[in-house]
Amino acid sequence: MNVEVVFGQILRTIREKNKFSQEELAHLAGLDRTYISLLERGKRRPTINTIFSLSKPLNISASELILLIEEELNRKI
Repeated sequence: MNVEVVFGQILRTIREKNKFSQEELAHLAGLDRTYISLLERGKRRPTINTIFSLSKPLNISASELILLIEEELNRKI
């Protein structure tokens, strides 16, 4: 599984745990809702700026978010 897909799965899980719609998260992060959708479906690669923008409203540090992705990728090897 590639990084984009894993990032998208984790992003969706954390967003849903925070009870945000894609639109709410996009507004809070200063991003477009369609971009959130593309990220969650693994169709776009997030930039470091995007990761920081998303982490704040999701109440997770950027480093924790990256660690979750890394752990998931290592489990799938």
